[in-house]
Amino acid sequence: MKRILMVCILICTGMISMAQTDSTKNAQGDTIRIGGMIITRNPDGKRSDDNDRGPRIRSRKDHRHSAVSTNAFIIDLGFSNYDDQTNYASADAQAYAPGSNATWFDLRNGKSRNVNIWFFMQRLRLGTDAVNLKYGFGLELNNYFYKQNIRYNANPPATPNPPIVSLDNTAGRNYTKNKLAANYLTVPLMLNFNFTPNRDEPFGFSAGASAGWLYGSHNKTKTNDEGKEKVRDDFDLRQFKISYVAELNLGVIKFYGSLATKSMYKRGLDITPYNIGIRVSSFD
Repeated sequence: MKRILMVCILICTGMISMAQTDSTKNAQGDTIRIGGMIITRNPDGKRSDDNDRGPRIRSRKDHRHSAVSTNAFIIDLGFSNYDDQTNYASADAQAYAPGSNATWFDLRNGKSRNVNIWFFMQRLRLGTDAVNLKYGFGLELNNYFYKQNIRYNANPPATPNPPIVSLDNTAGRNYTKNKLAANYLTVPLMLNFNFTPNRDEPFGFSAGASAGWLYGSHNKTKTNDEGKEKVRDDFDLRQFKISYVAELNLGVIKFYGSLATKSMYKRGLDITPYNIGIRVSSFD
């Protein structure tokens, strides 16, 4: 009886020893997943990062964004242009720019620039990370460079609807710069669609409208005989500018565009501005 009991004890001891040896030699180690937490034990009982014994605990990344995300000082770099549908034979066009024709307001190719400086933009989650409300506040700066030697004249307040633009035909005068600057304080409001909410640099697009207030405009020229000249006035530009706006997110690359809903001039000219370029921004 004692011999049989001794044999049983030896068999059990051997089985326990084999079981322990197989567990420690498992090349894959042990992995336990508890909700969003993963516990991993290496085959040698050591952690791979600091060689300390014991299980390694990792958490799966939580990609859900906060309800409100804020980004400050966003920069847009792009080109300014416009669609000119002016009837230069009309009395209104001739009253604004006497003698003008379709070539007077032609822009120099690739020269006109748009720079937007957004003091902040916020993204408000609408129930899910895939749909957000996006809004902000900043400066919209537009510079239109002309081919022709046109000049903007200050609008005397006491004179109703005076001529504003004239063509400079001064003999021997050469223009090296001739631009109109139109600058706005602008508030955009867009609906944002995020197709990859789990990515740090998402793919998606935004679309909506913006409202701008003209806070400054001037005509700047540079000639061989006069040097630099700057005339500040509103030149009968519209005080408020409503535009359709959009943004396309392609990961780290973002494009933007805007198209005004009507002419930038209050009278005479039917010229509708638009901008397109690259946006430098990111959301956490």
